[in-house]
Amino acid sequence: MRHLFKVEANWTSQQNQEDSAKRFYSKSHQIKIEGKPALNISAAKAFKGDPELYNPEDLLLSSLVSCHMMSYLYVCSQNGIEVVEYSDNAEATLEVSPDGSGRFTEVQLNPRVKISNPNKIELAIELHTKANQLCFIANSCNFPILHNASCEI
Repeated sequence: MRHLFKVEANWTSQQNQEDSAKRFYSKSHQIKIEGKPALNISAAKAFKGDPELYNPEDLLLSSLVSCHMMSYLYVCSQNGIEVVEYSDNAEATLEVSPDGSGRFTEVQLNPRVKISNPNKIELAIELHTKANQLCFIANSCNFPILHNASCEI
């Protein structure tokens, strides 16, 4: 089974004379996905972007967190675990090479889960491994995605 996703990117030069002389381009742009609100995006502040806008690194990490959570909720439902709350404070490490290229080298997910049945805490923690195996985004990444999961009632 295949699914097609489409995104439209739009950027317009906002250079002034000073920027033009420095060969500096604004990194701010807009992403449109049919039927959804537009996303205003820029580069990360470290890369001369607008720090008030989302950046691709934010969005990649957000995609991983969101996809893992949805995969986790799915495997919990398959195993009779009622999840009451789910939160995550994830971190991603990006390394930039001397030539200006870069890549994520690791993501650390820190899911904190509350469930209703105290007898299923161990299983609930183990299911993060299965969720990672099912996660579409994690399966598309070429860097380690680590999990430091906790579970309580």
